[in-house]
Amino acid sequence: MIRTALPEDLDAIAALHTRARATYYRGRIPEQAYAGEAELARSREGWTRAVNRSETEGRVFCAERDGEITGVAAFLTAGGETTLTQLHVDPAHWRRGTGAALHAACLAAWRRAGVERVRLEVYEHNLRAQAFYASHGWRPDPSAVPAGSHRTLWLEVGEASGD
Repeated sequence: MIRTALPEDLDAIAALHTRARATYYRGRIPEQAYAGEAELARSREGWTRAVNRSETEGRVFCAERDGEITGVAAFLTAGGETTLTQLHVDPAHWRRGTGAALHAACLAAWRRAGVERVRLEVYEHNLRAQAFYASHGWRPDPSAVPAGSHRTLWLEVGEASGD
């Protein structure tokens, strides 16, 4: 089930976020940059801001299965641009359609809001995520020069098929 995240979900969301990030950061950046109590607290603080956004500023969706948060997605609309800021699935729940369901919920919200184009940044070594996004229509910005450890992708939202 996909639903809007609630304040009482914050501990579960921050823990899931930490587990998911460890799968692609481990061995590539220092562990304190993605794990540990200080990072968990920083993550929870960021998710608190996201969950408390107004609907016009963005949304946070949770995937829930048997009462457990199994995935989370967040987006932000600011300055006329919408960004998919987070999409994480608990590694224990990979390959079960959770990411696709979260992506579909975001897509539906963008269409309702009249959003035409969305951006995201994906870690260059997270090949699993890059393949997921490519399969959902996200494309690299051909004019962007890669900088740092992340790549920018864009999605043309378009209309839902059958509309």
